[in-house]
Amino acid sequence: MSTHNQPPEDPNLKKQAVTFFTIIQSVFSSFIGIQNNANRKRDFESGKFWHFFAAGIIFVVIFVVALWLGAKYLIATAA
Repeated sequence: MSTHNQPPEDPNLKKQAVTFFTIIQSVFSSFIGIQNNANRKRDFESGKFWHFFAAGIIFVVIFVVALWLGAKYLIATAA
C-alpha cells in the first residue's frame, strides 16, 4: 500500500487501548454522524469488530424502544 499520499501518523494514536467507554463514545458519535477520522482510525486499528457490532446493535435497540415508548406515551396523553 502506498503511503506517499497519506498524512503523517499521529504518534499519540499508536496502540491506544479501546476501552468500554471509547466503544460507547465511538458508536454514539457514529450514530449521529460526528465521528472524527482520528477516532475512526483508532477504532479500526485497535478495536475488535464484534465489540463495535454488539454495541451498535444494543444502541439501535435502545433507540427504537425509546422511540416506541415515547410515541406510546404521547398517544396515551393526547386522548
